[in-house]
Amino acid sequence: MNEFVKITFRLTLSCLMAALVMGTAFIFTDKAKKHNEHVNVQTTMLSLLGYSDLNPAPKELKLYSLYRYIIEEKGTTYLGYMVPVTESGKESYELLKLNLEGKLMQRVPMNISPDAAAEDAERATAMKEALKTEQGISYQDRTVVARLGDQRLAYLLPGKFGGFKTFINVILSLNPDFAIRGLEIMEHEEDPGLGAEISQNYFKNQFRNKSFERLKSLDVIKEPLPDEYRAYLNAPDKMDKDKADAIIKQYGEKDIYALTGSTISSRSVTDGVKNMVKRFAYRIQVLNDVIADQKIPALI
Repeated sequence: MNEFVKITFRLTLSCLMAALVMGTAFIFTDKAKKHNEHVNVQTTMLSLLGYSDLNPAPKELKLYSLYRYIIEEKGTTYLGYMVPVTESGKESYELLKLNLEGKLMQRVPMNISPDAAAEDAERATAMKEALKTEQGISYQDRTVVARLGDQRLAYLLPGKFGGFKTFINVILSLNPDFAIRGLEIMEHEEDPGLGAEISQNYFKNQFRNKSFERLKSLDVIKEPLPDEYRAYLNAPDKMDKDKADAIIKQYGEKDIYALTGSTISSRSVTDGVKNMVKRFAYRIQVLNDVIADQKIPALI
């Protein structure tokens, strides 16, 4: 019996030690993974703004995150925006609670810094404190506003939509007038050699410079992508300016040329981008009106 107890004790101890090692490894691996993901997203955003190692971002460039929530309270649905603000030179956040008609219902200062707001758990705690409850609060999405000095340079929209197989994760860059600056495909599970081509420059760069008005009626066409247009799309910054301008003039207002054999993936991206932009444009205009009306010192 004593031998059985010893064996059981040793096995239990071994399992606990293994669990401790695996748990510790997971913590460090998870932290490294999150760090790498953050760096990748930041690098992608800067690239969508036109910056790179060869053309570094100026010191005046600032990226501010705006967080959107759905708030359910006593059977009524509200929109909650965590808005970055500045007061006496200090950056923090305010919670603006709007009804579905866009009327401001509540304005609450939040005790959270921009760095802390980047962490899900920190934001959840701050939202709980602001609303005095943790019930009925549902996080929706994040918008990054790029500012160059006092000027709003662009909006950066991380998002996802359905593809041929699963979800397609993207980051979309918009000018202040909602024209598309650029599109990056961050993650997808489309078929290699077919739908997976959505991540290629010759497809995703077709969305560049599409105006908000053009975007509303943007469609997918099943026609071969012209060779000269493909060459421009694959390396738009390396082509002679006069030639590039002529190609943009000829093809810039065209619909999206579908990938060969992957019309569904092509249409998924096209419709996904259209919906992202249209919904965002409406929401941000409503929020901008509230900020202006209330004279909120917002950093967006």
